Order: sequence, then structure tokens, then C-alpha cells
Amino acid sequence: MTTKELFSEKCIIGMVHCLPLPGTLLYKGDMNAVFDQALADAEALEKGGASALIVENQNDVPTGVKLSPEQFAALAAVASRVRERVSIPVGIDAAFCDWQAALAIAVAVKADFIRVPVFVDTVMTAAGKIDPCCLEVVRYRKQLGAENVLLLCDVQVKHSYMLLDDISVVASAKMAEQNGADAIIVTGTTTGEATPVELIRQVKKAVSIPVLAGSGFNGSNAPEQLPYIDGAIVGSALKQGGILTNPVDRALVEGLMAKIK
Repeated sequence: MTTKELFSEKCIIGMVHCLPLPGTLLYKGDMNAVFDQALADAEALEKGGASALIVENQNDVPTGVKLSPEQFAALAAVASRVRERVSIPVGIDAAFCDWQAALAIAVAVKADFIRVPVFVDTVMTAAGKIDPCCLEVVRYRKQLGAENVLLLCDVQVKHSYMLLDDISVVASAKMAEQNGADAIIVTGTTTGEATPVELIRQVKKAVSIPVLAGSGFNGSNAPEQLPYIDGAIVGSALKQGGILTNPVDRALVEGLMAKIK
């Protein structure tokens, strides 16, 4: 896939947040339930008109930097079934920043893109310090012959703290573009918190690649944000009751897409 194809119009990417996977604190011992929920959410997003979706192990708390072997296997299995069920583009997001697992799964299931939360920054998270991975992920993608898998890269990602706080988000965005990002994701500080529109505007002005709002995008702030973004990653706003851990609500997807169009 190319960025031109993915961002031919405003790209709204919905989230398939897997139920807790094997080996994690909240796993219920039933992979069939994990498959069923993921497929139901994927279908609701596609039928509701979403442009694309990301399969992510969001509910595996506490969140690790990398997937365990059992998480890796389960996320790959879920992503494979989702890829077979829908025709819209599919992305992978693994752990806090397991870019290697995400890219390997993407190649195996023929996904179209991955999310890379920590691409050029050095951050501290609840899981520990995470160093930038731009060199490794770009080389690994080349090694796998997977240049068709797009890298959607966060800058100064939510739920983290920069170790060097004098670096601006705009500076991180420019660095990400220079080091191989196919698109930039700008977020608020936490899940569900709207990305500041002025920050989006500054980043969009500074780079030539697509820019996405990565948190808090909804029907209310869409008119304000849409002029400055090429797309948005939407989680909570498309869930029943606006609650992140609830299933995707097709009516909410349809409502958001109608406002955007």
C-alpha cells in the first residue's frame, strides 16, 4: 500500500482492541471469545464506513514494551482472522512499542501498515524506558521485503514522558520524516484526550507526509481538526457508551463518517 492510497481522502482508522490475550492478567481462558469480539468489532467498523482499522492488544494490562510469545501468537491469530474478514486496510499495533512483532505479523497476515509509537524519541513509560527504533524498524522492513507496509509513527506519544523535554513535537515530527516515517501521529497526553489542534497545525506545516490525530477525535471536534489532518485514529468515540473497553458501535461509526463526509 502507498500513502497516496491510504490517504486518498480523510482516513478514519478505527480500533479493534482485542480482549485480554493469553498470559496476561485479565485473560479469561477463552480464545474463541477473543476471536468473536475482534471480528464483530472489525465488521462494525467496515460496515459503518471506517477507512481502515488497527488490531491492537490494548487490554493486555499492565502494558509491556514487548509481547510475550503467547501474546505474539494470539495477536497474530486474531489479526489473520480479521484480515480474512474485512476488505478495508488493516494495521497492527503490538504492546507499547513492539515494532518487530507488529511488522512480522503484518507480513504474515498481509496487513497494510503498522503503528510505531516510539520511533525517534526517548521516553519513559510505566513499562520502563523506551529508546527510538527508527534505524532498526526501517532496516527490518527492508530485510523482510516489506516496503509496502507503511510505518505510521507517533511523535512524543501519549502515556509517556520525554527524557529530554526541551525537544518540541515539531522537531520530533521533522526527525521522524527524515528517518523514514510514512505518516506522523500526534496525540494528546492520554487515551481519549483530544489532540491539541494548534499542535496538529504546527506539525502539518512542518512536514510533507500525512499527519493523523491519534487521540480524542470525535464528531464534536472534527470540524476544527479536519482542515489540518489527513486522518485520525479513533478508539473511544466509536465504542458503546464512549468507553474504551466496550465493543465498537456501528451506529457511532456511521454517525462519525456521515459528519466527516
